[in-house]
Amino acid sequence: MNLLYLLSILLEVVVSALGVLLAIRRKKMYGWCIAVTFALYVIYDLAALLQWNVSQDTLYTIFFVATLSILWAVWNIFLES
Repeated sequence: MNLLYLLSILLEVVVSALGVLLAIRRKKMYGWCIAVTFALYVIYDLAALLQWNVSQDTLYTIFFVATLSILWAVWNIFLES
């Protein structure tokens, strides 16, 4: 098991939590999308790391939804500035 990989997953958890704080404390709706994106990344990475019995199509769907979520967040950040 690669320590860098575990650290990366931990940082994804932190970013997801910061997204929730951004949504709740700063009232930025895109914070929820950031939180969802990185929570999905955690699920995706844990499925690979722990060798969960998850179909490849499910993993593709998780990654696609995460990509849509961060796209929505970045678009809203762009519109805000």
